[in-house]
Amino acid sequence: AIQDVNGSVRMECALLYTFLEVSSDCKFKEELHSLQSQGIVPLKGSYCYDDEVELQTDGNRSGHLQNGELVFDPEVNEEVVRIIAAQLAEIGDQFDKEIKARVVNDLVQHFLNENLSGEEITQHMSAAVEGLAQAIPSDMEQEKAMLVLAMVLTKKIANTMPSLLQRVFSTTVNYISQQLHNYIVRMVSAVKQELCQ
Repeated sequence: AIQDVNGSVRMECALLYTFLEVSSDCKFKEELHSLQSQGIVPLKGSYCYDDEVELQTDGNRSGHLQNGELVFDPEVNEEVVRIIAAQLAEIGDQFDKEIKARVVNDLVQHFLNENLSGEEITQHMSAAVEGLAQAIPSDMEQEKAMLVLAMVLTKKIANTMPSLLQRVFSTTVNYISQQLHNYIVRMVSAVKQELCQ
């Protein structure tokens, strides 16, 4: 499972979930929605704090503090998540065609291998993303390309074998929270500034 669905990975969970939901050819909607019922993806209320929403979901905000710093901005709202996910999904549709089936099938085999630890699987995922990021010509920021590629790979693996969704989803969330967390934070604050103007 995901290390902890506290503040630091909630944003990653919300983004990946919404990305998959809005992607044009997601063939595992049922499995995706069951992630919420299993509690793997926090239900909307728990990552979306509006002024009107009482903080009943987790009672207080202490989960968001790490070393006295706010890791995750509790004001991240669904609108921000949706805007970013839609932008990433659009890029994802372009990248989708560039990803060779072999890369996806190799990852499917790794995910099917029960002997691999979460860490080893994350390393395979990371290697695949980095390899693709170098192979696909793109003038966008490296981090954005890697974020989209990780999400597209998640979709393609789950399209190939929907039963793997839960394992792939938590691996991707771990990967992007380890490698791309600061980039996501920057992206979120940029969108929020646009919304405030």
